[in-house]
Amino acid sequence: MPKRGKKYQDAVKLYDKAQLFDVDEAFALVVKTGSAKFDETVEAHFRLGVDGRHADQQVRGAIVLPHGTGKSKKVLVFAKGEKLHEAEAAGADYAGGEELAEKIKTENWFDFDVVVATPDMMGVVGKLGKILGPKGLMPSPKSGTVTPNLTQALSEIKAGKVEYRLDKTNIIHTPIGKVSFGPEKLAENFNALKDAIIKAKPAAAKGQYIKSCTVAATMGPGVKLNPQKL
Repeated sequence: MPKRGKKYQDAVKLYDKAQLFDVDEAFALVVKTGSAKFDETVEAHFRLGVDGRHADQQVRGAIVLPHGTGKSKKVLVFAKGEKLHEAEAAGADYAGGEELAEKIKTENWFDFDVVVATPDMMGVVGKLGKILGPKGLMPSPKSGTVTPNLTQALSEIKAGKVEYRLDKTNIIHTPIGKVSFGPEKLAENFNALKDAIIKAKPAAAKGQYIKSCTVAATMGPGVKLNPQKL
């Protein structure tokens, strides 16, 4: 176990790590314990009572956070013809077709945060599944990244749209802002994400849905929320 720094040790002393907090209390603590010299990202971690190995228990989607994420995202769009011009006009950082797919394959190029594709380009993008999939970059209709409406997709991504999906341990990890947002804006972003995850509850999920939830800044300790109150 790596030794934690002094700031982390001091932050831990501010509260009982086993205690469960309300949303407002939790984010007041996250902001108080986010003491790094840079503007730390705040993440929410939801452990769900589902088994993501079954297709009917997958939880995945996307939401535009009320206050964005505090990070501007680079977007790569796969499109052709008129849609290529639409992507460029809507603010795509990169837009193209086969040549960009080839660049990813041969040059290990990943200078982008999100991939968007028009439906007619999925034949090209599908061949990149083994490369983009493990990095969480594969476009999907569920997250709104396979769409003919590129203007809307790019507008939402640039405004702070985040994708949420289960990992192999049935946990969702999603950034919800920066420490500089303050407790109120972080709580509003968190509640928007929580509501979306609850709305996405699979019909096949039985028992308690949100098993546990922790929020934390990049360098700070985790603060546990009371799942019964979410």
